Amino acid sequence: MYDRQSLIELIRKQALQFGNFTLASGKKATFYLDCRKVTLDACGARLIGEGMLDLLADDMPPLVGGMAIGADPITASILTLAGIREQPLRGIIVRKESKEHGTGRFVEGPYESGEELVIVEDVVTTGGSSLKAIERCEAVGLKVKRVLAIVDRLSGGKEAFAERGYELTTLLTIKDLGI
Repeated sequence: MYDRQSLIELIRKQALQFGNFTLASGKKATFYLDCRKVTLDACGARLIGEGMLDLLADDMPPLVGGMAIGADPITASILTLAGIREQPLRGIIVRKESKEHGTGRFVEGPYESGEELVIVEDVVTTGGSSLKAIERCEAVGLKVKRVLAIVDRLSGGKEAFAERGYELTTLLTIKDLGI
């Protein structure tokens, strides 16, 4: 069982910055959440992995993954804890650009066409990054069940997923962080 309050405190301490920022979505913001500072921290990785596994518990897919590079440590945390718990689970990585050598694939990992997948993400604003990951996964025959994220900025991402038939579930929203 994950410690939600500890995750909130860790994100406030390590990831939350105030100022004037341009987000990946192109939107302007007065705060920035650099969740890599939490996903790449041993305590943060454990908290996020535990929280995500709790969200998956009732409907465990065979695969989790998302857009590189933000989703990579989240996927690794979930897989590591699933392995410790002896739960069968595999991961994928969705590339922003295909490799110019080797297979040239956008989606890497031990998957088979037709398998179900849950997309993971650090921070959702408009949902653009995860929607691109979904598009690439579906192009190789994967069936996306839903999207899990650490934090929802409450800026339209949940609605963008719903419009396309996907549910967004998050560990936290910006309200939980007092923003």
